[in-house]
Amino acid sequence: MSITINAEDFRVRPGEKVTLREWPTRVKPFFRSKKGYQELLREHVEELRSLQRLHYASNRYALLLIFQGMDAAGKDGAIQHVMAGVNPQGCQVFSFKQPSAEELEHDFLWRSTCRLPERGRIGIFNRSFYEEVLVVRVHPEMLRGQGLAEELRDEKTIWIERYRSIVDFEKHLHRNGTRVVKVFLHVSKAEQRRRFLERIDEPDKNWKASLSDAHERQYWKPYMKAYAACLCATSTRHAPWHIVPADDKENARLIVSQIVLDALNALKLAYPKITAKRRRELASIRRRL
Repeated sequence: MSITINAEDFRVRPGEKVTLREWPTRVKPFFRSKKGYQELLREHVEELRSLQRLHYASNRYALLLIFQGMDAAGKDGAIQHVMAGVNPQGCQVFSFKQPSAEELEHDFLWRSTCRLPERGRIGIFNRSFYEEVLVVRVHPEMLRGQGLAEELRDEKTIWIERYRSIVDFEKHLHRNGTRVVKVFLHVSKAEQRRRFLERIDEPDKNWKASLSDAHERQYWKPYMKAYAACLCATSTRHAPWHIVPADDKENARLIVSQIVLDALNALKLAYPKITAKRRRELASIRRRL
C-alpha cells in the first residue's frame, strides 16, 4: 500500500525565518519495512521515468534540481537512487568543486550558467553557486583569492548582494522556461560523525574519507547559521527550498523523489499534438516500410 508523502511539509515559505535546529533531521518513516521502502521507491522511479520521457518529448521546459548539504548528507546517494530510471540522454549531472582559475575570472554565477539544462532535459547540480554564500561565507578569506575589487568584497554587503543576484537569476530562469527545485539535505552533526566513522571502518568506503571532513566539522555552527540565512533569503515562490530530513537515507530519498515528481507534474506536460501534415508524413513512412 502506497503512503502519501506531502512535499509541502518540507518547503520553506518565502520570507520564512529559518532556524535549522527547529527543523527535524529525522521524521517517521514513510515505509514499514525494507521491502516496503524498495517498493515505494520503485513506484516513484517508474513514475519519474514516464514523466521524464514526456518532459523530453514535449520539449517545453527545463528542470533544474539543486542539491546542497553538509558533507555526508547523502547528496550522491539521493541523486543515484532517485534518478536511477531516468534516460541518461535526458538528464545532466554536474558536481561543482573548487572554482578553477578560469572560473574565478568571471562572476560567481558564470560557471553554473554554462551548465544549465536544455529544454526537455533535467539538470542536476550536486552543490552549486550556493557554495558562494555558504562555504565562502564560513571562510571569508576565500574572497581575497577571487580577484574581486576591495569594495566588492565588503562583508557587510556582499552576502545580501549575492542573495539578490541569485534570486534575480532564478527569476530570469523561471521567466524563460527553466523550473528550479532546491533541496537541502538536513543531517545532524551526530549522524554525520557516524557516517564519517563508517568511511574509515568499512574498506570499500575508505576512498571517501578525507582530512577535510574533520576540519570542516569544526565550523558546524557557522555553517548552520550560513545555511539558515541562505534558505530564508533565497526560497521563493518560483524557486523554493525544501529542507529534507536526511538522517534516514531511505526516507530522504523517498521525500526527494516526491519533490521531483511534484515538480514535473506541475508542468502539466503533454506529448506534441499530431498535425494533419505530420499524419501524412507518418503514412508515407509506413508505406516505405
